[in-house]
Amino acid sequence: MLRLVSSEAGFAARLEALLAFETAQDPAVDAAVAAICDAVKARGDVAVIEYTNRFDRMNVQTMAELTLGREALQAAHDRLPGAVRDALAAAAARVRHYHERQLAHSWHYEDEDGTLLGQQVTPLDRVGIYVPGGKAAYPSSVLMNALPAKVAGVGEIIMVVPTPGGEQNDLVLAAAYIAGVDKVFTCGGAQAVAALAYGTESVPQVDKITGPGNAYVAAAKRRVFGVVGIDMVAGPSEILVICDGETDPDWIAMDLFSQAEHDEIAQAILLCPSADYIARVEASIQKLLPTMPRRAIIEQSLGNRGALIEVRDLDEACEIANFIAPEHLELSVAQPEAWLGKLRHAGAIFMGRFTSESLGDYCAGPNHVLPTSRTARFASPLGVYDFQKRSSLIRVSQAGAQKLGRIASLLAHGEGLTAHARAAELRLDAPER
Repeated sequence: MLRLVSSEAGFAARLEALLAFETAQDPAVDAAVAAICDAVKARGDVAVIEYTNRFDRMNVQTMAELTLGREALQAAHDRLPGAVRDALAAAAARVRHYHERQLAHSWHYEDEDGTLLGQQVTPLDRVGIYVPGGKAAYPSSVLMNALPAKVAGVGEIIMVVPTPGGEQNDLVLAAAYIAGVDKVFTCGGAQAVAALAYGTESVPQVDKITGPGNAYVAAAKRRVFGVVGIDMVAGPSEILVICDGETDPDWIAMDLFSQAEHDEIAQAILLCPSADYIARVEASIQKLLPTMPRRAIIEQSLGNRGALIEVRDLDEACEIANFIAPEHLELSVAQPEAWLGKLRHAGAIFMGRFTSESLGDYCAGPNHVLPTSRTARFASPLGVYDFQKRSSLIRVSQAGAQKLGRIASLLAHGEGLTAHARAAELRLDAPER
């Protein structure tokens, strides 16, 4: 695992090289996705079935074989062991409770002349959520995408999830039941994204698509953006730990593993002012790595993009963290609240030694769909606000039209837009109708 010291010459360049991740579209992936999207747009269900059979080792003839309604989701829920159902329900309750606090409401006010100005907040009509499938099952992804939409008041939630070889995961389907998903299509990849974006004979067109996926899913989301909204195009998972050198090094090593195990291009970084402590964490990594079922993935991730960085002090750690703008930031120090004011850019901040990032992934409450690849500089976690839209409200009174009309007239003439000016001028000194 790479060792860096912030005070050494060339540190900034080495850090930038470590963070560099090529987000540009792979031409081969882009071409394949373009063909798939065009086929689904032109041939609908037939194309979805064709690609699903090809890519997911399926053998279905109709979309009905890929469709699950609420009854099937409930049956999957009922098949789960009681303890698992209870854990899923507890996580859902916490996620729902947190997101209820994000709900925006309509508002308005009136000027002295009776002109009304305001904002009307309404939910999206229908959204599609993409849930990864194949290598692993992600019921947490279902909760984090569907529950904010449900809290927002979205009229219909459609979920797509690949089921390679036709193998369905009861935990994922049960999460969909608890979260209020209306219908599930057991297909994935670019063909599922295209079906949600354009609509087919069986898959209704949605207004927005959220949820993570592989390179083909990301490319498809890029391609259909504008036809529908999307949440983000997520990059590899990331964790940055700032530690004062007092946390159990085994805890920190495992926290780094928790993101590294996602895939070989995930990133895990530790910032600490103590060289001795960094050595202890390194020893913990060597000790614990052989015990991990996903050892090969973790090892490659830490070797390719991980780093243990010695900093001058915690102030500098915060400066570096703001530059990195990580998806997950663990603040494993004695008084984490004292440092919050220095941290400007992070998808989620986990404060204190007992706050492992994994709790946020599953059940703490805040959303785990977070900005990656330094986009936390300008982007935010997925939330209820992503499933609501705002319409401006303007009702100008007769008296208000006299004042605003003269302002608008002058500005419109200045822009050379005569009809704009005349539309305002015609209402000047006009009797109320």
